[in-house]
Amino acid sequence: MSTHLVIPDPHAHPKHHNRRAEWLGKLILDVKPDVVVEMGDLADMPSLSSYDKGKKSFEGRRYKDDINAAIDFNDRLWSTVRAAKRAMPRRYKLIGNHEERIDRIANSSPELDGVCSLDDLQLWRYYDEVIGYEGIAPGTVEVDGVTYAHYFVSGIQGRAISGEHPGHALVTKQFQSLTCGHSHLADVCFRTSANGRKIIGCVVGCYLDYPADWCGANIQKLWWSGVVVKRNVENGVYDPEFISIGAIKKAYA
Repeated sequence: MSTHLVIPDPHAHPKHHNRRAEWLGKLILDVKPDVVVEMGDLADMPSLSSYDKGKKSFEGRRYKDDINAAIDFNDRLWSTVRAAKRAMPRRYKLIGNHEERIDRIANSSPELDGVCSLDDLQLWRYYDEVIGYEGIAPGTVEVDGVTYAHYFVSGIQGRAISGEHPGHALVTKQFQSLTCGHSHLADVCFRTSANGRKIIGCVVGCYLDYPADWCGANIQKLWWSGVVVKRNVENGVYDPEFISIGAIKKAYA
């Protein structure tokens, strides 16, 4: 059995501080996970947002600032862990849709090929394995029987599985233990297959402590912010613990 620590959607942004990364590093030292999974969208990349382009709010955004914000988050997080001079956990980094903007802009604007690249994020410095997109959908990785993805698709059009009860939607559509981020909601669903095998659908929220100006307070109040610790992970079954960012800040700030 192993312990997984899941970091959901941190959205490092050049206009907001990354102190929460240092708090998280201290939590990792206390939990001592065997595995850490960053679920995607560590880099917010507002300079590449097609939603905001052409609006007043888009003015002043710079690609380099976005990249530096993500690198700063990873530096703060993993330098805190490395400073303890302990064995590092196995680290997985999923590419989210915000980070995939980098590849998308390079593909849609050939003149930027070789200028903008996921390599700019320097993820190899921090993670043992980086899981990119597979076509139009996020890639997946299975660890101890749990399959992780930034989000899981519901059909050939590549739309994310969602709904009022997203954990339940995961297990009923995929029939295996799945964990995803993306929606910033938190939900968990336990089910038992016909052969008695336990399966868990888990949606892990986000890891933010600032107001996201693109969505507004009425949407953001629906989100859950924190991390998820999975203990006794074996064959897709585990004991989940949701730790809020408020509790993390209180303990480690």
